[in-house]
This record gives sequence, structure tokens and C-alpha cells, in this order.
Amino acid sequence: MQTEEQTGKHDAYAVLKLKDFRLFLSFRFFMTIAAQMQSVIVGWQVYELTHDPLSLGLIGLAEALPFISIALYAGHIADRFNRKKIILWFDFLFIFASGLLLLITYNKTGIFGKFGVLPIYLCVAISGLARAFLYPATIALMAQVVPRSLYTNSSTWNSTIWQIAAITGPAIGGLVYGFFGVKVAYMTVIVSMLVSVLLLFNIQSRPVHVIDEKETLMQRLANGIRFVFSNQLLLGAMALDMFAVLFGGAVAMLPVFAVEVLKVGPEGLGLLRASPMVGAVLMSVVLAYRPPVVRAGRLLMIGVAGFGLSIICFALSKNFFLSMGLLALSGMFDNISVVIRLATMQLVAPDEMRGRVASVNSIFVGSSNEIGSFESGVAAKLMGLIPSVIFGGIMTLGIVGATAKWAPKLRKLNLRTFS
Repeated sequence: MQTEEQTGKHDAYAVLKLKDFRLFLSFRFFMTIAAQMQSVIVGWQVYELTHDPLSLGLIGLAEALPFISIALYAGHIADRFNRKKIILWFDFLFIFASGLLLLITYNKTGIFGKFGVLPIYLCVAISGLARAFLYPATIALMAQVVPRSLYTNSSTWNSTIWQIAAITGPAIGGLVYGFFGVKVAYMTVIVSMLVSVLLLFNIQSRPVHVIDEKETLMQRLANGIRFVFSNQLLLGAMALDMFAVLFGGAVAMLPVFAVEVLKVGPEGLGLLRASPMVGAVLMSVVLAYRPPVVRAGRLLMIGVAGFGLSIICFALSKNFFLSMGLLALSGMFDNISVVIRLATMQLVAPDEMRGRVASVNSIFVGSSNEIGSFESGVAAKLMGLIPSVIFGGIMTLGIVGATAKWAPKLRKLNLRTFS
């Protein structure tokens, strides 16, 4: 079979010819739907109970603290044990957390009356713990089911399917919540996660190659951190994403925008949450045919800067459909950086260290998303909703400029040199 280099042609669907990768995409699709649904359901439920933007930020903090605290150890586990089994165990832990949310909601009068929304935060923390182990194991498993020559292609399709699921999840979550209520919404989360488990069972298990059995736990964790922080490409890409989304993310505040600015209900919130993913899917189609390989570093910078500008314009919008369009645009720009960062991580990290590298990346991602949600809540409380989002977008632009100067290797990144 001739390679793309030999034929001179790019096959956008090459990786989809692999059965295990198709199963992997299907499994991740339903797992992501479940996580996204739960996120929008919890956000709307908490805001209905508190009407406080800071309470939405605390959701992110409740998930980020256990996630970040255990992430490095989770990466160590992903490099030592069967990655498929790790995912199965922590899928069930996520299902357990969703089941607790459902039980709490059934007895909401007594529980919320006595403890407020604290039980919800505790369930979110359990979900964060599960996600800490799921992320590095999932990223490492993907690299095992795909040949190295198809890493960029697989990263694009992985991002595409994730984004489609991230569109579907909030939309389903908002619509089910709006039309059938919060209990049915949580039931839908559980069903989706169970489907993902069934799909994962059909993926072939693959052994993990441990290079040095004599390394202690602390040595293995230190080696993973050292590998990332000594590599300008990895550290630069991760830091750029972390600080850009940390300040520029507006997702946590969407329930407030939906209620107070755009005057829409949970159905509208679901559409707003889905809009960035719609844009990301459109961009994924473009990247599947025109992969960001040769000028990857330059495109990465453009993508993050475009994301920041889109968020600033979103903050100024008072029209629901314009806001949806600007969020979609932010998703298009953001997906460029997602594909390039994941492909870089897969190509640069050796297989025996992919779990630990992914776990370090998960700390950066977790910091940007979950702690970013907390930052958004605090900023909205102190500065006001719209000024806080504009400030975050301006900070994102500044971070792009600083990264371009600090990490010239990242700015000049060419993924083809690693294939």
C-alpha cells in the first residue's frame, strides 16, 4: 500500500478505514455527549437555584480541584496499565456521579433546603476525578489504535467527532431539560454513557510498553513533567491554550447571558452552548482536506487570536442569532489550535510516556476550562458580566503576542518534520 508521501495525494478518510478507530470515535462521541449534557444541565439547575454568576464559577472550581490534584498520577496509571480497562472503570465512576445527581434531584426539597447546592458540587467533583483518569487513558489509547503516519489525520477526525458530540450534548441537554425536566435530562446522561461503555468493549485491548520497571512513582511523574517543560513545542502549545481559554472563555457565563442579556430559556442556552461546536465542526471539515501541517505554528497563533476577537464581539452583542454566529466563529478558530496541539502531542511524545504527557496537558486544559469558569464567575462578580468577558478577550490577544515572542520554535512549527 502506497503512502501519501509516495502518491503525493492526501486521503482525508484514511484513518476511518481502521475498525478500531471507528469504534474509538463512536465511544468518544457518546461519552462526550454525556459529559456535555451533564455540564449544561448542572449549570442551568444551579443558576435556577441561586441566580448568582459566582455559583456557576464554583461549578468549574469543584471539577477542577480533584481533576488537577490527581491528573499526574492518572497519567502514570495510563502508562503502566491497560488503557481500555482504565477507561471502563472511570466511565462507571462518572455514571455513579450522574446517578447521584439524579437521586439528589428526586429529593430536592429536603436536600437543597438543608445543604443548598453543595451536594451538586460534590457530584461534580466526583465527575472531575473520573475525567482526570479518562483523559490521559483516552488520548494514549487513540495513539495505540492508529499508525504514526495517520496521527494528524486521526487528530482532525477525533476533534471533528468530539465537536459534533459537543454540539449534540448541550442541545439535547437544554431541550430535554426544557421540555421534560431535569430528572429525565440526568437519565439521558446515564444512558449515553452506558452506550459509550458498550462501544468501548469492542475495541481490541493493546499492551502498554513500560521501558523502565525500576522507576519509582515520583521518578515517573518527574520524568513526565520534565519532558514537557523541556520541550518548547509542547510547553508553548499547552500554555497558549491554557491562558487563552482561562481568560477568554465565556461558556461558564452563558446561562447569565441567556437569561439577562439575550432573554432566552434553557432551549436557547443549549443552542448557545452548541454554537462554538458548530463552528468547530465546520473548521474540522476544512482541516480534514487541508491539514494544518506545514505552517502549523503560524496557524496556531492565528487561531487563538481569532478566538479572542470573537469573544470580545460576543460580549458586545445583544442579538441572539448574532451571538450564536460569533460563538460559532470562536469555535472555528479554537478548533485550529485543538487539532494542532493534539497532533503535536501525539507526534512528539513517545508511546511509553503518552499518558503522562497527556496528563500534564490535561492540567493545562483543566486549568483553562474549569478554573477558567471560576475566574469568569469572579470577574463577572467584580467587573460586571460584559466588561469581564471583554477583558478576557483582550488578555487572550496579549497572550498570543507574548507566546509568539517567547516560543519561536512553536511559531515556526512544521508538523511534517515529525511524520
